[in-house]
Amino acid sequence: MSDEKIIKSADRVKNHGEVFTPKRVVDLMLDQPEITAKINDLHATFLEPSAGEGAFLTELLKRKLKVAAKQSKTASAFNTNALVALSTLYGIEYLEDNVEMLVMNMMMTFTQTYSRITVDDFKGRVNDHVLKSAQVIIRANMAQGDTLKGITDTGAPIVFSEWQAVNGQPSKVRRMEYTFESILNQSGPTGTVQHSSQQLDLFAGTEDFDDAKQEDDISLPQYALCKWTDIYKQELE
Repeated sequence: MSDEKIIKSADRVKNHGEVFTPKRVVDLMLDQPEITAKINDLHATFLEPSAGEGAFLTELLKRKLKVAAKQSKTASAFNTNALVALSTLYGIEYLEDNVEMLVMNMMMTFTQTYSRITVDDFKGRVNDHVLKSAQVIIRANMAQGDTLKGITDTGAPIVFSEWQAVNGQPSKVRRMEYTFESILNQSGPTGTVQHSSQQLDLFAGTEDFDDAKQEDDISLPQYALCKWTDIYKQELE
């Protein structure tokens, strides 16, 4: 998205209050010390409640992938850490066409940045399983809906996946799903990129959720423990 693209149309501004953030403003906000500290934490989560086409999230992704690279000694380790970094980024966007562009921009950003770092920094080969798993994560973490109401465009609850790293097994992950409402009720107000000076852990305290809070009156799948690079298989227990 170019710096000049601030609005799509006057009608969209009038009807939805839609105004895009210029890249220079995105950079200024993400360069704040308290935000930078969270970016440098590979596992810190970010939620953009009005994600648009991904101005904040794509820049966050680029920065977190650089952190993932710094924390990796091999191309194989970077494959895992790149997916860990991606899994921490969440977005909600109200308008359908923006969500489509958001998903596309996140996938393009991940593919280009991951591929460049893999080839240039690690002299490795791009792993197709990483790209397939990234697509699954992005589609799970980017939701179309109303943030204030916690519902999708169809009226169903917004559902997010938590990608839990397994202690002692850095290459393994467990995917757990929660409704957005249950996350907020458990851990309080969630930090955002645009409206908070401090990022809060989106899934703080989810280990204490009981089954009723997890399901929140809807049936959520139970995913099997797997390697980060096998997320694309979406195997169930």
